[in-house]
Amino acid sequence: MDNDIAVRRAERGLSQAQLAEALGVSRQTVISIEKGRFDPSLPLAFRLAALFGAPIEDIFRPDV
Repeated sequence: MDNDIAVRRAERGLSQAQLAEALGVSRQTVISIEKGRFDPSLPLAFRLAALFGAPIEDIFRPDV
């Protein structure tokens, strides 16, 4: 699954550690999601969407 979390995070001036803390996950989880190696759970995807003020489908896109 493709995502633009790294871009959105950078636009807000957040480090990976700060994003991880805000979401209640490890920095390694954030790294894995940003690199597309890990798809977040639905609750985590909703937390990301809420934090970035965007619909889930704007943040995550299926690989085609």
